[in-house]
Amino acid sequence: MLQILLLLLLSSTADSRSQRVSGYKKANACVCQLNSTMWLFPAQKFKYVLEEVHTCEGSLNNLQEELTFSSQRLPLIQDQFSNFTARLEPYNYLHFRGLYTELSLRQLGQELSQLQVDIDVVHSQLNNSETQKLSKEADRLHKHVNKMQTIDTLNMKTVKEKLRYLKNNVETCKSIPKDFRGHDRHCLRGLITNISDPITAKVSPHGKSYISGSWGKQAQKESEGQKNSYWVQPLLSSHIWGNTVRLYQTYEDFMASTNHREFTFASSYSHPSTNEGPNAVLYGEALYYHCYRSADICRYDLETNEVKRVTLPGTGVGFNNKFPYCYYDCRLNSDVDVEADETGLWALYATIGNHGNLVISRLVWDSEVKSLNVTQTWETRLFKKAVSNAFMVCGVMYATRYVNEYREEVFYAFDTATGKEDNSLAIPLEKVAKAVASLSYNPTNKQIYMYNDGYLLAYQVYF
Repeated sequence: MLQILLLLLLSSTADSRSQRVSGYKKANACVCQLNSTMWLFPAQKFKYVLEEVHTCEGSLNNLQEELTFSSQRLPLIQDQFSNFTARLEPYNYLHFRGLYTELSLRQLGQELSQLQVDIDVVHSQLNNSETQKLSKEADRLHKHVNKMQTIDTLNMKTVKEKLRYLKNNVETCKSIPKDFRGHDRHCLRGLITNISDPITAKVSPHGKSYISGSWGKQAQKESEGQKNSYWVQPLLSSHIWGNTVRLYQTYEDFMASTNHREFTFASSYSHPSTNEGPNAVLYGEALYYHCYRSADICRYDLETNEVKRVTLPGTGVGFNNKFPYCYYDCRLNSDVDVEADETGLWALYATIGNHGNLVISRLVWDSEVKSLNVTQTWETRLFKKAVSNAFMVCGVMYATRYVNEYREEVFYAFDTATGKEDNSLAIPLEKVAKAVASLSYNPTNKQIYMYNDGYLLAYQVYF
């Protein structure tokens, strides 16, 4: 700083000049008179220069700080740029080479090829007009995709919808036996026409504070051991997880909350076999439910205490509150729902691959090899979060929506036997509290069971 100050000070006096004076001799000495005011110290200029130096020093410090900050940020910016460049490379490749359409169509072609194999298998077994029609439709669609690849025209939404329709028809053909409807005459009458007011209303034996869970009557018609059993499965941990089920041998015991037996199917609320969400159903000698934080369905055997499981099919099966029942308020972790009807067991859920819309999968327990299997799957166009709950009757999925604090409404039906849907229904369903945790139908007495914020309600179904 001193060097800068001297430099500025000297430069400020650069216009000074020497002084010429005359003198005279006096006592052997030369005497002259000088004007010393010319060489006085420039105090005013020094003060100005000093202020300039301080200003300059402050500017230099600020510049140094900005330089240091920029030096620190530069590597981060370079990393971000490299990251963006790497992420853009595949998109640029696809963009400049025009492969978006080709790639999408190739995936469609692969799905169609697999679908054609399934149709051929079904056709070889049944060989009827319906399978012949499906085979022709699949062949026509395959030719359409090939044509799209050739002329580079695309209507992906239409093609995907046709593919979904074909998939559902194939599932219907290969999975529903010819006498499927004949076992229960009421199923031949078509969709349900009405639901009664609650014929049973009771507070959960665990108390009203446990607002989430499921309950009902044992649902397998051929079961002898648990033929008249009633059960309650509350979610005791955070209204999300449960590891016990309470069983009553008779309706009278259930209503009186006496003579029950408690079964524990998981050692803790975070065990892989713990139940997640209000979704269980007692079918025969086993409890079926959604397994803890997974895309699996669990089967707990009441006699052997064994738990078997199967993974649900689909791309990105929703669980851990990804696709819960919602409409008005979302019911925590109600992503996967297990239901029973005249035809057996079902799983209702949503997938990313089906854009969050409801998917229906049929479950079958193989008693010989002791394994739980998924035999077929249907995809609907009903967004799961636009539904408050759902249940199965005669192979038809019914969905409900919130109307007000004391009423729900059945508004949608999807028939797995035909692949057709109906969204014009308006069947009222009364309740005593605001939110519905679970709904399940029982084919043994044609009743619907609702877990309604700690209240247990039952209704009669009419066809």
